[in-house]
Order: sequence, then C-alpha cells, then structure tokens
Amino acid sequence: MDIDQERFEAAKRKIMLTERSRQGIGTLSEKTVHAILKNYYQPDTSKQEIPIGNLVADIFTGKEILEIQTRNFFSLKRKLEIFLPQYPVTIIYPLPYKKWVIWIDEKTGEFSEKRKSPKTGSLYDAFKELYKIKSFLEYENLTVKVVFLDMEEYRLLNGWSKDRKRGSHRYDRIPLCLVKEVDLTCPRDYLQLLPDGLEEPFCVKTFAKAVKIKQDRASQILYILHQLNLVERIGKKGNAYLYRVREAG
Repeated sequence: MDIDQERFEAAKRKIMLTERSRQGIGTLSEKTVHAILKNYYQPDTSKQEIPIGNLVADIFTGKEILEIQTRNFFSLKRKLEIFLPQYPVTIIYPLPYKKWVIWIDEKTGEFSEKRKSPKTGSLYDAFKELYKIKSFLEYENLTVKVVFLDMEEYRLLNGWSKDRKRGSHRYDRIPLCLVKEVDLTCPRDYLQLLPDGLEEPFCVKTFAKAVKIKQDRASQILYILHQLNLVERIGKKGNAYLYRVREAG
C-alpha cells in the first residue's frame, strides 16, 4: 500500500478533532497513535474491533487481520497463535522517525517548549519488540509493517532524577505525518538489516559497530537472522560466535 497523506490527515482529524476534543490530550494515553493508524489503514469502522473466537482483531477485512501494536509485543502471542493458522496477519508497528518532546508539569499543568530529539528512527529500533515474538517471524502468513512517523511526544515530569526526566512516564504521542513504511513479508526481507560491505565472518561486536547500534540489540537481531536461516554460525573467536550470510537456496 502506497502512503496516502490525504487519508492519513483525514484519520488524524477524525481522532484529534472529534473523539479527543471533548476529552483532552492523553485521556486515552498511548492509544492516540493506535486510533489514528487504525482509521488510516481501515476507515470503514464496520471492519474494526472484530471478534474472532474469544479474541478481538483491530481490523478484519474478511480475508486478513491487521493488528496495530505500539509496544508490549508479549501480549500479541495469544492472538498470533489463534489468528495465524486461519488468516494472513499484518502487525503494524509505529516508530518515531523525527520526534519532538514536550514536558508536562503535573503540579502546574504547564507545558514546556517542544524540543527536537537528536535521534532519527531506524529499522533496528523495531527489534526490541520483535525479539519478543521471534518464534512467529518465520510464519508465511505473517507480515510486519514498521511505520515511521514524525511525532510529538508528551512526557510527565515525574521521574526519579533531579530534573524529574529520568524514569518519567510517557503521557501520549501525537503523529504529525507518516514518513515511510518498511514491510517484512518473508525471511529474505530481513537481510536488509545487514549493511553493504560487512566483511565475513563477523561477530555481534563488528555488526553493532557497522550499523551503530548497541551490542545487546545487535545480538537480538543476529539471533533472529540465525533463527530464520539467513546467517550461519561458522565458529567462535573467543566467546563470540562468528557469522556469515547463507546463500539463497
């Protein structure tokens, strides 16, 4: 599906100007992103929140299921166990591409000026959550759609640090625009995680350095690539596994 900014803006207006206008920002907390994406990917409300067995699908077209999951992928396992044998399932996972943070003082109700985060979102960010459903990623019926959004993030000044920011709670996220989508529809799609010019054999440390991510995230990704039979372990250097890409066959 090509990005349709006009339809995205319509979905955003529907949620922000009608349902939220009476209640105020953050009333439904994390669900603002969820609600907007649900109405973007399926504007027909008769196909939203559909019971299937004793579970409820976010979107059911009659032929396929779409689940919008903003975090806590552990909670998806039961749905995937039930849905995947019956229907194609697409998990829609929103991530911030560019982000502006606004702090809310709970005592005064004041909002800070918004500040742009220096970080730009990448596909590697998705694997903190995808690792939690790693055993399902090789199912033919499963597609993961990572959706990158420019967004504003509202956070409460209720953390444990002196400035009350560390350990603070996220209040809500408001999407500004839909930037791009990345579809992972089959195991070979995951090879895009390996950068061009990565010398073989490689280990977690060299992979992490090449793509500029932390080693624990690199370890999760290589575990998944190994599980999908995309890379193979060919030995060790000290305690570190050495990997190379398997040839397609």
